[in-house]
Amino acid sequence: MSEVTHRRVLKIAAPIVISNATVPLLGAVDTGVVGQMGAAAPIGAVGIGAVILASVYWIFGFLRMGTTGLVAQAKGEGDAQEVAAGLLRALLIAGAAGLGLIALQLPLFWAAFQIAPASEEVEALARQYLAIRIWGAPATIALYAFTGWLIALERTRAVLLLQVAMNGLNVGLDLLFVLGFGWGVQGVAGATLISELAGLALALWLTRTTFAAGLSRAALFSAAPLKQMARVNTDIMIRSVILQGSFTTFLFLGAGQGDVKLAANQVLLQFLQITAFALDGFAFAAESLVGQAVGARAPARLRRAAIVSAQWGVAGAVALGVVFTLFGGPIIDLMTTAPMVREVARDFLPWLIAAPLIGIASWMFDGIFIGATLTREMRNAMIFSVAVYIAALFVLVPTFGNHGLWAALMVLNATRGVAMGRLYPRAELKAAPRSL
Repeated sequence: MSEVTHRRVLKIAAPIVISNATVPLLGAVDTGVVGQMGAAAPIGAVGIGAVILASVYWIFGFLRMGTTGLVAQAKGEGDAQEVAAGLLRALLIAGAAGLGLIALQLPLFWAAFQIAPASEEVEALARQYLAIRIWGAPATIALYAFTGWLIALERTRAVLLLQVAMNGLNVGLDLLFVLGFGWGVQGVAGATLISELAGLALALWLTRTTFAAGLSRAALFSAAPLKQMARVNTDIMIRSVILQGSFTTFLFLGAGQGDVKLAANQVLLQFLQITAFALDGFAFAAESLVGQAVGARAPARLRRAAIVSAQWGVAGAVALGVVFTLFGGPIIDLMTTAPMVREVARDFLPWLIAAPLIGIASWMFDGIFIGATLTREMRNAMIFSVAVYIAALFVLVPTFGNHGLWAALMVLNATRGVAMGRLYPRAELKAAPRSL
C-alpha cells in the first residue's frame, strides 16, 4: 500500500505510542518502588545507574535508527534480500558491542563515577545496580536492531507485543523483588536483567522467518550496503553521543545541588521520558513511511508522510500538556513518599507541562531525517544545538539554579527543531527520481 493516509499513520503509530509509553512507565515503577523506602539515596542511585547505562547503550542507538531508515528504503525499492541483510548486519554489531561493554565494565564505571558528583551513599548503591545490569548489554543492544527492523516493515504490533511482554515482566519482578523480598536497588537491577534476556528470546521468535530463509555470505557482506551502513551509523552514533552527553550533564549538574534535587529531577525526568517515548510513536511512523518514499523515489508521498505524522504528533503534545497540568502532582506523589522530594518536584513541574510543545518539532524532524537517512544533516544540527545549550547552561544555571537547568534543556530541544526545520527540503530532494 503506497498511499499515506491518517489511518495508515495511526496503524503504525498507535502500537508504538502504547509500547513506548511502557518504557518510561517502567522507569516510574523503578523509581516508585525504591521511593517506598522513604529515602532520597535509593532513588538517586537507580536514577544515576540507569542514566549511566542509558548513556552507554544509546551510543549504539544507531542500530535502531539506522536499521529503520535503511531497511525502510530497501522495502520501498522492493529489495527483499537487503531487507533481511539489514537485520543480520545489525545483530552482528550488537553482539560484538554488548560483549565489549561487559569486558570493559570496570573502567567504564570508574570513569562514570569520576564525572558524577553524587554522595558516597548514592554511589555505593549505584555500583550495586550497575554490576547486575551490565550483563544484559548484548540483549539490550540487539533489541535496538530488532525494533528498528520491525518498525521499518510497519510491524508495529510485534513491537508492542515485545515491549509489553518485556516491561510487564519487569514490573512484576520489581514488585516481587523490592516490595516482596526487600532486595532494594539490587532487586530493581535483577528484574531489569531478567526482562532484557526474555525480550531477546521473544524478538528472535518474532523474526524467525528471516533467519529460516537464509542469506548468502556475499549478500550479507556486500561492500556498497556496508559502506552506506557505516556512514549512516557513524553519523547517528556521533549525534547520539552528543545528545546523551547533554542529558547526562543535566542530571550531573542537578546532582551537584544535593540529593533532594537529584531525586526530584529524577522523578520529573519520568515525565519527559513519557513525553518523548509517546510522541516518538508518530516520529517512528514518519521514519518508516519517509524511508519507503525515498526508496520508491516519491517526493510527494514523502511530503504527505511528514505532514500527516506531524499533525498527529502536535495533537499528542497538546494532550500530554493537559494531562501533566491536571495530574502532575498526584503522579509525583505516586512515585515517591519523601516529603521534601515531593515539594521540590512540584516546584519544577511547569517545565514538564511545557516540554511536549517545545520538543515536538525536534522529535518529528528526527523521524523524517532518519527515514531519509539524512544523518549528516541531523548530526550537524545536533552539534549546533548543543553549542547553544552549553551557552544557556553557563548563563542560566548560575543565576536561576535548577530552574535555569530545566530552561536550558528546553532551549536545547527548541533549537534542534529550528535547525532541522531549515534543512527539511533536502529530504524531498533525496526522494526525487534519479536522472537518466
